[in-house]
Amino acid sequence: MGSGLLRITHEFLAMMLGTDRPSVSLAAGALQKKKIIEYSHGAVKVLNRKKLESSACECYSVIQNFNAESVTK
Repeated sequence: MGSGLLRITHEFLAMMLGTDRPSVSLAAGALQKKKIIEYSHGAVKVLNRKKLESSACECYSVIQNFNAESVTK
C-alpha cells in the first residue's frame, strides 16, 4: 500500500471487521477529524500512518511482532 490509498467501502470494511456499517462510519469520522485519514466514497487515504498505528489497539503491535518473528524463522 505504497500510496496510502485503499479502495474499500464502509460496508465491506464492516463485514471484514465483524461489525456494522454505522460503527465503521463513526470510527472513520473520528480518524478523519484527527486528520489521520481522509475518506471519500469508496476510498480511504492514510494521511499519517504513525498516528493511525498509535490509534489502533495493542493487538496491532502484537501482530506486527508475530509477523516479524515469522519472517526471521
